[in-house]
Parts: sequence; structure tokens; C-alpha cells
Amino acid sequence: MPVQGSSAVVLRAHRTDLAQPPSSLLEVVEQPPQEPAAGQVRVRNLFQQVIAANGDLMFETSQIPVPVFRVGEPLYGTAIGRVVESRADDLPVGTVVLHMSGWREESILGPGEAFPVPDGVFPGPEYLLNQGVPAYHGIVDVAAVGAGDVVLVSGAAGGVGSMAAQIAKARGASVIGIAGGPEKARYLVDELGLDAAIDHHDDDLDDRLAELAPDGITAFFDTIGGPQFEAALRHAASGARFALAGALAGQVGGGDGGHPRLDIMTALAHEVRILPFSTRHTPDQIQAWNTHYAQWYAEGRIRFAHTLLEGTLQRAVTAQDELLAGVHRGNVVVRLAE
Repeated sequence: MPVQGSSAVVLRAHRTDLAQPPSSLLEVVEQPPQEPAAGQVRVRNLFQQVIAANGDLMFETSQIPVPVFRVGEPLYGTAIGRVVESRADDLPVGTVVLHMSGWREESILGPGEAFPVPDGVFPGPEYLLNQGVPAYHGIVDVAAVGAGDVVLVSGAAGGVGSMAAQIAKARGASVIGIAGGPEKARYLVDELGLDAAIDHHDDDLDDRLAELAPDGITAFFDTIGGPQFEAALRHAASGARFALAGALAGQVGGGDGGHPRLDIMTALAHEVRILPFSTRHTPDQIQAWNTHYAQWYAEGRIRFAHTLLEGTLQRAVTAQDELLAGVHRGNVVVRLAE
């Protein structure tokens, strides 16, 4: 039977303004049929991960250390699919794989581009579509969080922040999460097990931090920047470590909201270590996270905080808008209709 064409999400034009919703620049288009060459497989995608960084990668240039999306070409991103045609001996038909050629109904993958998903470790393959690697690297390697630390996490209801907060808890720290809205704040405490939460929509950051961390925070994992970074600095204990993973206040809100004013004198007085780090990771870092994730999940010390949506690639496009608008919590995954 001849291979039929399949759809993909294509960038029609570069983003020029943060106010532009991604969906206004994306289009689901039919792609010509493709068959795998020797050593390749054809994969029917089952789950698509949606992340905030995609909004930045739609600009012509980005400070994120990965290639931007190209006009007229499909997006790329992490997905999970099932091999439906194989010319690779090590990936027979039926194998479920993780790969980076998502935002397509079907993907052609070559050697080293498809990674089999282990059976029986998690309730479903979508549990591997998490953002735990930057969270693990920032908490463990950069901020060196351990027992006795008082850790503040901004964006704690998001994909990266929710993992960072739980990793800090798993390593014995007391954790305070910042999120937007009372529902998300309750979620952090009641479902993710954080010690306390701050609603940055209604709470005064300084008052709450003075109440929750009277001796100061010893570590800060930041994905937001802006006023939340500034408040964290004012409440830093001596020698506090600040692991900076992003600045979504600027990425989403526009202007200079994500670029906080760095109070040098306060940083010097408290001997705060400001530690920005790249979200491009090594195989060793990925392996370290995967090992600990499986262990902590089995022990009930960490959960996959996520929103699972159902639909087509068009649903993934609208989910991108919703994610940047703060509609969803945790990691956002779309289960694609087969």
C-alpha cells in the first residue's frame, strides 16, 4: 500500500512582537509522502510536548542556545511515536520511541534520532515528555540543593518549575513555590507537596517571604525574572545560590519585565552567587535525570505534574497560546488522535 501524506505544523512568518499569539503564525499543512531509507524508520506520533520556549524560537533570533524555527518549515520538538515502517534492524515495527522531530503526524528518523521508551517504568510513555533535565541540572549541579536548604522556586506550577520544586523536596530541602492564582498555589502544596506557596497575583512577595523564610532563602531556582528575582535577592541568606533558568516575565509580558534590576550592594552584602545556566544539556546530565526520575517516581517522591490534552496538531497549536497565557499548569502534552 503506498504511503499517504501527513500533516505538519509550519511557521508561516517570524514572530516580531511578544503580543502576537503563536497560533497566528502557525499553520497545519499537508506534507508529501515520505518513506524511510536504509537505517531509517517512519514513526506515527502519539504525544506532542508543548513548551514555553517555542514562543522565543519563533522569532528570527533568540538567546536560547538552540536553533530558531525556520519560516516555511515544520517546527521541531520532543514527541513520542510508534514505529509503523522500519528499515532499521534495532527498531522493529511497533516500537514506541522518543524523538525531537515532533509537530508532525509522522516523522522520518535516522540512526541516533529515535530512543526506545522503556516498558513498565511509568504509567504511560507521555511521562517521559517532562522538562526535568534543566530542573535537575539547576537544582542539583548548579544550586547544589540539599537537606537543610530553604529553596524558593519561581514559576513553580510550570513545566520546569514544578519539577525543580519536587527535586528540591526529594533532596531534603524546604521548598516555597511562587505561582499565579490561588488554585495554582493550592496545587503546589496539596498535590506537589511543597511546604508553602505564594500567589504573586494577590500576595505581597516581601511580606510572604519574611513570614515563610525569616532567616532568608538559601537557594533560588528562577524561570521568571523580573520582580520575583528582585524580591528573592532582598530575602537571600548569606551565601545563597541563585540558579537562573529563564526570564518568562520578559518572554511573555513584553518590555523589560524579565530583566530584573540587580541590586549589586545587596548581592555583595549577602555574598549571593548568581548562577545562570544553559538549557542545552549533555548526555550525562540527561542520564542522571532519567535515573533519578525513575527512582523517585517509584518511591512516590515525585510526580509528573502535567496537563494532558486530546486532539490533533491543531490542538497543539492552540495549546501553545494557552501555555503562554498561563492557562495550564505543569508540563503540557497533547495526545494526538491516531
